[in-house]
Amino acid sequence: MLYYLFSYLQSHYKIPGAGLFNFISFRAAMAFLTSILISLVFGKRIIYFLQRKQVGEEIRNLGLEGQIQKQGTPTMGGLIIVSAIVIPALLWAKIGTVYIWLILVSTIWLGLIGFLDDYIKVFKKNKKGLAGRFKLMGQVSLGLIVGLTLYFSPEVVIHDYYHKSDVNPQMIAEKHMVEVGNTKRNNEEYIIVEHKSTKTTIPFVKSNEFDYANILSFLGDGYRKYAWLVYIPFVIFIIAAVSNGANITDGIDGLASGVSAIIALTLGVFAYVSGNSIFSDYLNIMYIPNLGEIVIFSMALVGACIGFLWYNSYPAQVFMGDTGSLTLGGIIAVMAIMVRKELLIPILCGIFLIENVSVMLQVAWFKYTRKRFGEGRRIFKMSPLHHHYQKLGYHESKITFRFLIISAFLAILSIITLKIR
Repeated sequence: MLYYLFSYLQSHYKIPGAGLFNFISFRAAMAFLTSILISLVFGKRIIYFLQRKQVGEEIRNLGLEGQIQKQGTPTMGGLIIVSAIVIPALLWAKIGTVYIWLILVSTIWLGLIGFLDDYIKVFKKNKKGLAGRFKLMGQVSLGLIVGLTLYFSPEVVIHDYYHKSDVNPQMIAEKHMVEVGNTKRNNEEYIIVEHKSTKTTIPFVKSNEFDYANILSFLGDGYRKYAWLVYIPFVIFIIAAVSNGANITDGIDGLASGVSAIIALTLGVFAYVSGNSIFSDYLNIMYIPNLGEIVIFSMALVGACIGFLWYNSYPAQVFMGDTGSLTLGGIIAVMAIMVRKELLIPILCGIFLIENVSVMLQVAWFKYTRKRFGEGRRIFKMSPLHHHYQKLGYHESKITFRFLIISAFLAILSIITLKIR
C-alpha cells in the first residue's frame, strides 16, 4: 500500500525521497525490518496472551531428553509468523499484482487450516487435531486455486527468445505470442516474445527448460490446451508434500523456522534474478514479468522466521504449532512454483525431504517386518530423523545447527544451478 501512496506523492507533489519506493531492493529491506520488528514487539504480547489462555503444548513422553520440561510451553505461535508476513507484505509490496495477492491468499488459507488443527488439539483436548482428510482437502483446494490462477491468469507470462530467422508473424499468432522487443546474443539478432507457458526449470541441465504440456504430446495437434491436466495435479502434489514436510520438521526448537528462513532467502534470490530483465538475460534464464514483487514477500518471510527464532530458539518460549509449520511449508511450495523452480525442491528443501522420507521408511519397514517376522523392526531409533539423533544422545541445539548448516549448503548448491548446467 505504501508503494501506491508514495508513487502518488512523487508524481503529484514531487516529495523528496518518494522515488525510493520504486526500488524492489529498498522495499524488500524495509519488509524484512518491519517483519522482524513485528515479531519482536508483538511476539512477546502474543506469547503472554497464549500463556493467559493456557494454550500450552501437550507433550507425549517419548523418552527424549528435556522433553518433559517443555510441557505447557505455549503453542500456536505461528500467529506471530503469519502476522509478521502478511502486514509487511501489505505495506511494502505492489498488492495489485497477481503473484502477491495469490501468495497472501495462500498464507492466510494455510494459516487458518493450521490454526483450526491447533485449536482442536488445545481447546478440544483432541491430540489428533484436525482429521488428516480435512487437512488434505484444504491443501488440495489451495493447490487448485494456485494452479488454476497461474495457468489461466493473463498476468502470468514469461519472455522467450527466438532467433530472428525462426520467427514469423504466423508463428507468433498461432502460439498467441506478443512481440515485446529484440536483443543481441553472440552478435546475432533475437526476438523477445511474451506468452503464456507451463514451462519450468530443470536443474543442472544445459537446455534447462521443461514444458509440462510436452507430456501430452502423444495426443497430437492441439495437445497444449490440455496442459492443465498435468500442471494442476503437480501443483497440488507439491503444495501438499512441502507443507507436510515442514510440519514434520517442526519437532525441535528452532529447526523449522531456521530452515524455512534459509529456503525463503534462496527463493528471494531466484525471484529477483528471474524478475529482472537484465539479470535474466545475462544468466540466460527465463524472464518472468512482475515476479520481482515476490522478493518483498520472501524477505518478509525471512524476517518473520528470524524474529520468531528469538523466542523459538532453545529453550523455546513458544512453539509455532501447525499454524506456523503448515503455513511455512505451503508458501515455500507456492513461491517455488511461481519462480518456476519447483523441480529444485528436492535439493533446496532437502531437510524437509529427508525428514519426510525418514518417517515413510520407518513406517513402511515396520509394517513389512511385522508382517514377515511377526514383530515390527525399525531403521531409525525414532522418526522423524531429528528424533533419531536425540535418541543417540545429541543435544537438540547441536542437531538444529547441524541441520541448518546442511540447509545452507543445499541453498548455495541450488543458487549455483543458475550457472552450472
